[in-house]
Amino acid sequence: MADCLFCKIIARQIPASIVYEDDRLLAFNDINPQGPTHVLIVPKRHIASLNDVAAGDDHIVGEMVRRAAAIAKERGISASGFRVVFNTNRDGGQTVFHIHLHLIGGRSLSWPPG
Repeated sequence: MADCLFCKIIARQIPASIVYEDDRLLAFNDINPQGPTHVLIVPKRHIASLNDVAAGDDHIVGEMVRRAAAIAKERGISASGFRVVFNTNRDGGQTVFHIHLHLIGGRSLSWPPG
């Protein structure tokens, strides 16, 4: 998608601090971190929101969650705990309309968030 920030990061048109990449996913550090670890995991294929995830996309969402857990383990925060969040649409806090999973950890997280 031409105007999508994350599509531009995937295409290397905008720089990012990339922490993981394979043929389907890209993970990079959030530029406005909410914890010592704040990584965004995005599919390389543009999907605007969770409302647009189709049955054939189940595997990519599962891969995103598994990758978040793997990055948490690599960063040494899996045992103490971490949070994964999908924000959906404006009232849900989504600001970039390309699905992305937030991995946040490295500090104690309260509930409810914001």
